[in-house]
Amino acid sequence: MTQVVMNYTEGKKKKMGQIFREEEVVPVTFIELDADEDVEFVAGEKLRIVAKSRGRGFQGVVKRHGFHGGPKTHGQKHTHRASGSIGATGPQRVLPGTRMAGRMGSVKVNLKSVEVVAFEKLRRLLVVKGPVPGMKGNCVKIFKK
Repeated sequence: MTQVVMNYTEGKKKKMGQIFREEEVVPVTFIELDADEDVEFVAGEKLRIVAKSRGRGFQGVVKRHGFHGGPKTHGQKHTHRASGSIGATGPQRVLPGTRMAGRMGSVKVNLKSVEVVAFEKLRRLLVVKGPVPGMKGNCVKIFKK
């Protein structure tokens, strides 16, 4: 039996911020790494980041799937954000994969080619370019490419 070894570093998302470079504003995310691991990152290095997205709870089809909703006039009542028809009368059942209201978010998100902006080894602080999924304090796995 073979054993798979995952080489990744864990950390916690601290906050989002901005860095000003010459005449541009770069959005960044600050990640505090765990204290027990000894790793080194270089500015410009590409990483893969895995995190759990922010949970949205139970949402309707307009927010969850981007449906347009029904008309506001022409005799419509209480159907402004309803899904409408969910299929033909032929199969006489709801087909699998039909988009409906339900729980949204709290899923694993894989970000590829995330650029390292800075790394402070003493403070164990990693600064990456762009957003990272999840809330503040969310556990983040960082894989070197």
